Amino acid sequence: MARQKTAFVCNDCGSDYAKWQGQCSDCGAWNTLAEIRLGPARRAGSAAAHAAANKSGFAGALDSAQVLRDIAVDDLPRFSSGAQEFDRVLGGGLVPGSAILVGGEPGAGKSTLLLQTMCHLARQMEALYITGEESLQQVALRARRLQLPADKLRLMSETNVESILASARQLRPRVLVVDSIQVVHLDELASAPGSVSQVRECAACLIRFAKLSGTVLLLVGHVTKDGSLAGPKVLEHMIDCSILLEGDHDSRFRTLRGQKNRFGAVNELGVFAMTGQGLREVKNPSSIFLDRSSEPASGSAVTTVWEGTRPLLVEIQALVDASQLGNPRRVAVGLEQNRMAMLLAVLHRHGGLQVGDQDVFANVVGGVKVLETSVDLALLLAIVSSYRDRQLPRDMVIFGEVGLSGEIRPVPSGQERLAEAAKHGFKRAIVPRGNAPRGRIEGMQVLAVAKLREALDALD
Repeated sequence: MARQKTAFVCNDCGSDYAKWQGQCSDCGAWNTLAEIRLGPARRAGSAAAHAAANKSGFAGALDSAQVLRDIAVDDLPRFSSGAQEFDRVLGGGLVPGSAILVGGEPGAGKSTLLLQTMCHLARQMEALYITGEESLQQVALRARRLQLPADKLRLMSETNVESILASARQLRPRVLVVDSIQVVHLDELASAPGSVSQVRECAACLIRFAKLSGTVLLLVGHVTKDGSLAGPKVLEHMIDCSILLEGDHDSRFRTLRGQKNRFGAVNELGVFAMTGQGLREVKNPSSIFLDRSSEPASGSAVTTVWEGTRPLLVEIQALVDASQLGNPRRVAVGLEQNRMAMLLAVLHRHGGLQVGDQDVFANVVGGVKVLETSVDLALLLAIVSSYRDRQLPRDMVIFGEVGLSGEIRPVPSGQERLAEAAKHGFKRAIVPRGNAPRGRIEGMQVLAVAKLREALDALD
């Protein structure tokens, strides 16, 4: 019996090697190489190879090639998932033939969100839900607890990919959910479910079926300790859309963030509230993130962040306290910690405020993760407010990027940010000079600054 060939693939970048080694030469990660088993290779002139090529559609591919300008560009035939926040993250709805990977930590609500979506879609079209981690009774109990319509959705408990595809070919669903990709397996592979080879080959079979049949494929994926999707990195390249459901267990709000989307904008954000009846959409996210205390306090500033195609108002809190340690602490929750350390250096050099012997803590209220630089100015002014124990005006909104030389740089969509703040009753704003509105905004006084010193002087 011929010895089966193996290869070693990096889980982080997808690079393959002939033998195992401790560090990946391409991405530099340690202990990320996993062994996969390779299938038998076909001879180039064999009849089986020609048959496989014809079946795959490669035979005569040159005859079907078209000139780019002759290809008809029509609107993608999307259909709604039943939740506007979910559709927003997807780019406007579900696209037939697309493969969508839904990730998140255990207990975030991935299965709940997909079960709600599938029960809604099953009333309009054929839908199939494959559960590999739970029994049919467990899913039925959840649907009954959430009071979902369960008279149309087809449910199946299976982990074998061949059986899943056989049922899908027979039922011909327009939407197919596989929960989760880490538990399904192919019999022809000797490795255990969840391994690199199983995840990659199972995903390839399911995606190939979705592309050929026009079925919307929703795959549930687990995450690792650092928050990234588990499995080989090549999995993220195979799918069309990758979204992540985030939220702390002690918080009732969940955020759905797009990380990759071939059919829409990236970094869109959808907000849901976890209730006794499942996940409910939050139509106005700014209102929940601005649920401030009735008593004013120092160290609090409101800023606007741009998430995908809409602005959101969030509150930045800072606490500066005398350090009892030789090395003062710098803790940032929802913000980039290295950037906060850089901004503190700018504050010392160009703002004349020394906090090198102070502990500095910063937090974004509501559990939102802010990834853009427009919160720089609001964060610094919140730190100054806490250090001096002086309250910022509650009707003031602040945004702007701070450079290393102390300049305040403009940010995209400044006019829309100001309009969102005015809609929520804010009367004053500190913005970069490049974002100064051309006309007067009704009921709002806007102060445009070019240097950090000008913003600090405005607080005196």
